[in-house]
Amino acid sequence: MKINTLVIVGVGLIGGSIALAARRRGVAARVVGVDRQPDALERALRDGLLDGAYSHLAAAAGLADLLVFCTPVDNIAAQVIESAASCRPGTLLTDAGSTKAAIVREVRGRLPAGVEFVGSHPLAGSEKHGPAHASAHLLEGRLVVVTPEPDTTDNTLSQIRDFWTALGARVQVMDADEHDRALALTSHLPHLLSSALAGILPPELYDLTATGFRDTTRLAAGQPALWSAIFRANQTHLLASLDRLDEQLRRFRDALLQGDQAALEALLQQGKQVRDDLSHR
Repeated sequence: MKINTLVIVGVGLIGGSIALAARRRGVAARVVGVDRQPDALERALRDGLLDGAYSHLAAAAGLADLLVFCTPVDNIAAQVIESAASCRPGTLLTDAGSTKAAIVREVRGRLPAGVEFVGSHPLAGSEKHGPAHASAHLLEGRLVVVTPEPDTTDNTLSQIRDFWTALGARVQVMDADEHDRALALTSHLPHLLSSALAGILPPELYDLTATGFRDTTRLAAGQPALWSAIFRANQTHLLASLDRLDEQLRRFRDALLQGDQAALEALLQQGKQVRDDLSHR
């Protein structure tokens, strides 16, 4: 796949990594970044992630063949709608948001003829942020979920799939709400738990934390504003995942109260088996 002008909106870890991979792999003849933070654009230009940079979305959108929105989930839909007004017919738009249903629902039916949006979510990233941490290898072998609408044409879906594949990723097509239900358990709940565990540690115990606590709370280092937006956007499914966790914690609590070693071992074995299975995937 060859794109003349690729526009990345939000040049952070994910956006910067997409830009760098597109340049290194020759996916785009020109990669342009849009960001409200001048420091992020300056760093991305200095580090060779971008060929050009804009602070205003409309100006960059008019140049684009493909726009990828890598901004917080509560901003994406409005930015897609805003930029589409400046896009040429045939322009494609996608995103990297961790939630999908609310975004595709808000964008639905609000784009001009000839301009199409297909939601995407690269299952890659880190608690770190900013273009300084971008990597051309971030997406290699990683899964990108693509969430087309019923009226998405085969040609459009194929182009979006080809784009992510060209960056080294694998692609899976899912319904947007199905995606949100799954990611509530596999991504959003782990971040919530990491933050909750870190939040109950008193300062006097900091020196007693070792790799177990620090590994388990790694995700808590993520950006609070970004993650609170994700939690709110996926509220219903995240609450359902919390209910599932509450049930499992109750089983552990009951086994502890009753001193039931067999029950504790069974619960621990269940967790170990799942973790072992994941290690082989």
